Amino acid sequence: MDTANPAIFVQRDSDRFDQPVQFLNGRFDTKLSTQDSRGKIFIIDTVRSGHGGPPLHYHHELDEWFLVQEGSFRFQIGDALYELGSGDSILGPKGVPHAFLNLTPTARLLVAFFPAGSMEAFFAHSLLDPRSEDFRTLSREHGMEVVGPPLSL
Repeated sequence: MDTANPAIFVQRDSDRFDQPVQFLNGRFDTKLSTQDSRGKIFIIDTVRSGHGGPPLHYHHELDEWFLVQEGSFRFQIGDALYELGSGDSILGPKGVPHAFLNLTPTARLLVAFFPAGSMEAFFAHSLLDPRSEDFRTLSREHGMEVVGPPLSL
């Protein structure tokens, strides 16, 4: 971090490092890197194209917070289902299985992981099919357990 100018400015539809990741059904732009926050938080802006979302999973050591910016989503947190629209947010606490499904043709979701853990590295290597054993192995290497399929319409 540059202590002479500690501000970190990232424009809409831009990635902090100009290296967005294509994953699942969308583009993932880093907005605040793990290194920017000394490991406290990692924030990504996801622009979703089409329905879909991650498999049901939980994190061993971190919480995951979601803010719907555009579109609508169905979330499962534990056994409960929630419908979220623009401006709504929800927390997936550590140790609690969670998943989400984009319900609209396009959508935007801001996601924060805290503490950051190795989630930034996970997304850098996450081009695997989320139904594969390799994806489950990669998830475990980054403190997650896949415990079920993605949500469906």
